[in-house]
Amino acid sequence: MGEILKMDRIITNDRKIKIAVVGCGRISAKHFEAIKKHEGDLVLVAVCDSNPERLEQASMEWGVPGYADMRSLLREADVDLAVLCTPSGIHPAQALRCAHEGCHVMTEKPMATRWQDGLKMVRACDEAGVRLFVVKQNRHNSTLKLLKKTVRDGRFGNIFLVQINVFWTRPQAYYDSDDWRGTWEFDGGALMNQASHYIDLLDWLIGPVESVQAMTATLDRKIEVEDTAVMNVRWRSGALGSVAVTMLTYPRNLEGSVTVIGEHGTVKLGGVAVNEIQHWEFEDERPEDALVAQASYETSSVYGFGHPAYYANVINTLRGEAEPETDGREGLHSLELLIAAYLSARDGGKVSLPLEY
Repeated sequence: MGEILKMDRIITNDRKIKIAVVGCGRISAKHFEAIKKHEGDLVLVAVCDSNPERLEQASMEWGVPGYADMRSLLREADVDLAVLCTPSGIHPAQALRCAHEGCHVMTEKPMATRWQDGLKMVRACDEAGVRLFVVKQNRHNSTLKLLKKTVRDGRFGNIFLVQINVFWTRPQAYYDSDDWRGTWEFDGGALMNQASHYIDLLDWLIGPVESVQAMTATLDRKIEVEDTAVMNVRWRSGALGSVAVTMLTYPRNLEGSVTVIGEHGTVKLGGVAVNEIQHWEFEDERPEDALVAQASYETSSVYGFGHPAYYANVINTLRGEAEPETDGREGLHSLELLIAAYLSARDGGKVSLPLEY
């Protein structure tokens, strides 16, 4: 995947990229919004959902044909890129179907619920010569972009400790709204679903992880998977960290935060979804410090506002003008951490990475 698209797969600038949204549930709204913002480069040609009511609503709202299954969609519609907003456990089969039909794939997080399924997705898209994009829109949040630059520039010196908290709420009604929610096969728990973007920060922000040790619990919700978890992390650099996640916060989402403590600086991003810079202090002063006040933003959504920026990179990649920011292999990094955490919680010990060589 480290190569520019082959010429026969490049979508030239003389036409729009034809896109279909598969799965018209809650996260799809962010994708429809991003597609509309990029209407100069993208054209929505179809929607797909197994729920007749959702399908009819999306088809009427966006004025495009609706399909009840992906086979019909890929057989009958002319699609360059399929966006998978379906339950995570369905992503692998759908991605493989797209690859077989020569269609590029964008999948919501996590890319899969099983490690081997993630590997199959990457392999299938490689062999078919199509792109596999894994959505990591939070990387485009203004707060996280500023923190990432600071880490990359070495302002912290040695990083000593990292703390991530995800204190949100998902009532029983949320899990009862669809049969697949809260299941191992199709969803995953608080770590894999709700905290997935925060687990992504462990590798993307700080660096390669050496080992993890986790505990999970289902304390209140009537679901298969965990509603609460804690996870200790050791990076290859020697830094230590922990992640605390719960979907039982009363009465509403409270905090999505990351704190980085280093040799020459301390930063805390907080708010409901790392949308506020709550502490920013370094030994030296640099011009970017003036951007701190403007980087924070108000939000009631845990999804942030990064989807349009993410789509911009996808467009440029499919045009042959860029490399993907988060392709399938990048998506495997966070999936590997999630699977390692679940293995640790199941077996009661430390799990070292990589999972396999």
